[in-house]
Amino acid sequence: MSALFRLTSRAVALQRSLAIKQAYSSLHACRTIKTSPKKDETIAAPASVTTEDFANPNPKNWVSYGFDYKTEADDRKATKSTFFFAVTLCLVWGTFYWAYLPDTQIRNWAQREGFLELRRREQAGVDLVSPNYVDPSSIVLPSDEDLANTEIII
Repeated sequence: MSALFRLTSRAVALQRSLAIKQAYSSLHACRTIKTSPKKDETIAAPASVTTEDFANPNPKNWVSYGFDYKTEADDRKATKSTFFFAVTLCLVWGTFYWAYLPDTQIRNWAQREGFLELRRREQAGVDLVSPNYVDPSSIVLPSDEDLANTEIII
């Protein structure tokens, strides 16, 4: 389909260039006066297409995507395969895999266990957090002499 489109567009371009050549040659016969106030207002004729250009389906000014500098077909294949692997496999499937990974840090388990412990303490009528969570005998506080003039903000 694209080859047919290219063939048709080149045929139309060839017909236009021939028509412009004929019109341009007839304009040389009669000289006209330019009445436009604009200095740069001109008609630009498209570049003429020769039969060699029409017969050659490869474009002359091919710009590589950077994968292959010798052949256009290899360059396009490498470009498409690279973007397929990068976008489809890495981004799409990588995101899907990462989103549905199991909970490796056991966050859900810890949260459920915390809620179960809170419910058990509420039903037992015990404080939710024990005031003696850390044994007071194991805490070593500095003496008043060590603190001296240090301001203590509570």
